[in-house]
Amino acid sequence: MRVDSEPRVWSVGALCLAIADTLNARFNPVAVKGEISGFSRAASGHCYFNLKDGSGQIRCAMFKRAASALGFMPRDGELVEVRGKLGVYEARGDLQLIVDSMQRAGQGDLFAQFLRLKATLEAEGLFDGARKQDIPAQPRAIGLITSLGAAALHDVATALQRRVPHIPVILAPASVQGANAPQELLKSLHHLVGWQGPGSPTAPHGLAIDVILMVRGGGSMEDLWAFNDEALVRAIASCPIPIVSGVGHETDFTLSDFAADLRAPTPTAAAELVATERAQLLDDLASYQGALEDGLNQSVDRMSQRLDWIAGRLGRPSSRLSDQGSRLTRLSQALKFSLKSQVQRNEQKLQRLAEALPRARQQFEHDRQQTLHNLDTRLGLLDPRLVLDRGYAWLTDERGKALTKTGDFEVAQKVTATLADGQVDLQVKATR
Repeated sequence: MRVDSEPRVWSVGALCLAIADTLNARFNPVAVKGEISGFSRAASGHCYFNLKDGSGQIRCAMFKRAASALGFMPRDGELVEVRGKLGVYEARGDLQLIVDSMQRAGQGDLFAQFLRLKATLEAEGLFDGARKQDIPAQPRAIGLITSLGAAALHDVATALQRRVPHIPVILAPASVQGANAPQELLKSLHHLVGWQGPGSPTAPHGLAIDVILMVRGGGSMEDLWAFNDEALVRAIASCPIPIVSGVGHETDFTLSDFAADLRAPTPTAAAELVATERAQLLDDLASYQGALEDGLNQSVDRMSQRLDWIAGRLGRPSSRLSDQGSRLTRLSQALKFSLKSQVQRNEQKLQRLAEALPRARQQFEHDRQQTLHNLDTRLGLLDPRLVLDRGYAWLTDERGKALTKTGDFEVAQKVTATLADGQVDLQVKATR
């Protein structure tokens, strides 16, 4: 008798298809609410991520046609509601949700915590552009904080070795993920800065670090959460040495990015931002050397030309002395002639003055006599006797005081009247 209790033997592909058919018949279409984690967009335009909550997670794929209809850019930590179909990805045997549409359902807890802390620190001015330091173009040494096992370490080291092999790099290893990561990152930062108080940014190794790179590769919001630690963010903001943050991919943002003096989209980009390529520096140096040589050659040419011009003007010393002797002779002759001419002119002037002196004396005497005659005539016109000749008299009292008003007279007063040819004594009888 045959017993049919033996299980059917499936091929792997057939079993995956059967499971997919069962899921499709039992659940699809399905709507799921959860928090986005590990979101990425491939070059093809397809999007891949996980949806999770406190008790589980499921892989999701959203193909380009559906992703192009999104009205927002999904980010890790966002709480969303998606609609789609459950299926099995046969190549890996993974359960996955093919998402046809997505809409925001509110903020996830982790993302909400991120936004609250960001708002607090931003209000304190930790992210202000005015407090950010300039990144030196030619650092004397570069500090590097990352995990020893991270791919970012290889990428940064390769970029720095290729571009600036002459600049020393000081590595301060630290975990970049997990519960202990914030404290290890802080410890590494303090080690590089070598803090003994503000204003003394000299590391214990003796090299002057001019810039610090803090890097790690991409990941979900949970993977990058150490770089949102408040104590670490405050230490970055107050660090006396410029810090470049290269955490995650270009679409990943952490609070350390906002506090750093410069944010790079990737760890490799962070290395390139602080390291001008050695070949470019050598080209610049060669260009400067060429310009300096050209300038020196031009200066030498100009000075040589000037020297030739001066030499042409100077000539031989004997010729120069002969020219100066001839010039001195000409000046001596000119001086003698000038003195002789000046003496002759002075003698002629003196002769003219001697001839003019008698005429000037006669004219002076005549002018003086004429002036005296005019003054005598004017003085004669002022003689009071001329007035008395016209019938007037000059009256005076006994003391010789002139009497000109009736108030000066008294009855019986004796008065003397001076006439043109003498005086008459009078006595006042009355005044009117």
